[in-house]
Order: sequence, then C-alpha cells, then structure tokens
Amino acid sequence: MSLRYSDDQRLLADSARDFLAARSPVSAQRRLRDEAVTLGFDPQLWREAVDLGWSAIPFPEAFGGLDFGCKGLGPIFESIGRNLSATPLLSSVVLGGSLLHLAGSSTQQSQGLQALIAGQQRLALAVDERSRHDPSHVALEAKAEGQGYRLHGDKYWVVDGVGADAYVVVARTSGQPGDTQGISLFLVPADTPGVIVSALPLIDSRNSARLQLDQVQLGSEALLGALGEGWTALEIALDRGRACLAAELLGMAEQLFETTLEYLKTRVQFDTPIGTFQVLQHRAAQMYIDLALSRSALMAALATLDDVSTDTRTRARLVSLAKWKAGDTAIKVANEAVQMHGGIGVTDELDVGLYLKRVRVAQSCLGDRDFHGERYLANA
Repeated sequence: MSLRYSDDQRLLADSARDFLAARSPVSAQRRLRDEAVTLGFDPQLWREAVDLGWSAIPFPEAFGGLDFGCKGLGPIFESIGRNLSATPLLSSVVLGGSLLHLAGSSTQQSQGLQALIAGQQRLALAVDERSRHDPSHVALEAKAEGQGYRLHGDKYWVVDGVGADAYVVVARTSGQPGDTQGISLFLVPADTPGVIVSALPLIDSRNSARLQLDQVQLGSEALLGALGEGWTALEIALDRGRACLAAELLGMAEQLFETTLEYLKTRVQFDTPIGTFQVLQHRAAQMYIDLALSRSALMAALATLDDVSTDTRTRARLVSLAKWKAGDTAIKVANEAVQMHGGIGVTDELDVGLYLKRVRVAQSCLGDRDFHGERYLANA
C-alpha cells in the first residue's frame, strides 16, 4: 500500500491548485454566499472543471473515463478544501456516478455515465432521512405496483440537490429500518411528477436540499441493480464520498494552519511576535502532528478504495478512520485558528470564519466523528 501520490496524481494536484487559485479563490465563495446563488456553485467553473477531466477521473476508460481511481480524486478535493471551492464533484461524480457505475445496467451505465462525464447531466444522492447520517435506517418505502414502483417519503440533506437533473434515491423494498437487506436504488429524473425539491440552508451557504417524493410512480427501468440488494454498492459509493470529504477537510485544515502560522509570525504583542510565545508554539506543534496523522489515514483510505482485493471490513475501518481523524483535526485546527487570531478571528472580515463553517458541515456530512468512531469499532 503506497501512502504517497504518484507522479500523475501530483500533476493533478498541481493543475487543480493552479486552476482553483485562479478561478475559485475564497473570494468567489464569499460572492456566492453574498449573492445567495441558489446552486451554491458557479456553473461556468464546473464546466471548466469538466473540460479539465475532473468528472472522468474515477471511471473506466470504456465509458470515457480516465481510470485514475480515488487516489486521483484525493488531490483534487484537497485543493477544493484549501480554496473553499464549491463544485458538484462530490455529489454528481463521486456519489451519484459511483452508484450508476456499480449498480446500473449496461444501458444505464453507457448512457448515464457518458452524459455525466460530459457535464450534460448532474446527479444527486438522496439517502438520509433525518439530521444525522445513518444509511441503514432508510424507511422511505418503494412499493411494487404493476410493472414498476411507487415511492413516497422525504429525504433530507441532499447534497447539491437543488437543480440536479436526476436523483439516486435509496428506498426500502423489504425489511425494517436498520436492516441492510431490502435496500434498493432508484434513478429518479427531477421532472418526474410528485418530485418536490426545496432548498435546505446550512451555515456553509452550499447547495443542500430536501427532497419530497409524493406518490412518485416509476417504471421498472428506474431500478439500479437487483431489487433489495443495493446496500453493497451504496456502502462503496458512500465510502468513496467519505474519503473525498476527508481530503477536503485535510485541505481546509492545512490552509488554516498555514494562515495561522503566518499570523503568529507577523502579529506583534509586547514588542515581540506572538509566535515566540512557547505556549503558542506547543499548540502549533500539536496541530502539525494531527495534520501528519490525518494525511497518513487519508492516504491509506484512498489506497484501500482503489485496491479491489481489500475486504469490506478493512475498507470500512480505514475509511472511517480517515473521515474521523480528518474531521477531528479540521475542527481542532479551525478552533485554534479562531483563538490565535484573537477577537478578529470570529468576524466576517477574515476568511477563518468561512473555513470554520464549512469544516463543521463537511465533518457532519456522510457521518460525523461519533458515527465513524462507532463504525471503526464495529469493523475492528
């Protein structure tokens, strides 16, 4: 297992860093927030990212992909975190695209993935039904009716759900909430009668939605994979998303750490830079250690996801470790950044507050520290 990016992956990192620094700095996220842009991201920026090949990174060459795997996505999401850039890469490509690839029929794969990679279609995953992430507790029911299915219920915290062209809806066709058997996946076009989408504002000002399915009628062609057997594909897709979020969290934490170090070197108190105070040096050293541990956990998770020989329990354990550690570190570094900047650290004048808000949301998305701590122990 390699815990380093390859030369090709480092080239991706360099191109992503330069592209986002030029086209999507933190000031761009401020503008999206201040103008209350409904999509939460710049469609032109996403179009340019698609042209760079970002939407093709994890998919096989047979579908027009680049076959770079999750380790190819890692450096992209680190740069996204560093710049607070908003794109539908996580929702459409990593989550929705993975499920289309893993569970879809040959027709669904060829048509859907080509449109997704080309940026002609945007998907969103609808899995959670309450405030905390818990995918096995799906209760939304899909009843067999004639040659198709009828879906009724609500989904919350649908990432990039506003404006999506279609939704991968996780529904229960048998069993009880908490059972992993009986979970099915359905591809639901946004213009299907009975589909109601409303914005769900969060503190990071990103695109999040509530999805209401009011007696939605679907044909048999909407089913992704075998009936009641969607859990395996769902868990793999969620783990890919969790690892990418861990990379984003690490990118944010490293940027906050570097910003705070620079402030410690330039802020003068009692005629000396505050970075010379030993207590602050100790706190900075602890942050550095946590960042190094987070990177090791992230690289192990990304490598595991790309290794087809990895068993399910090992994958779950290492991905949860990475998400837990990156989230824990990002929160610690964000809190330290606010405190070390003093009173100005909590104002909107500095970017620190914007990072803190996004860290809080990203840490909770697809499972917070408690969720992944419990999942790690369950798979130890």
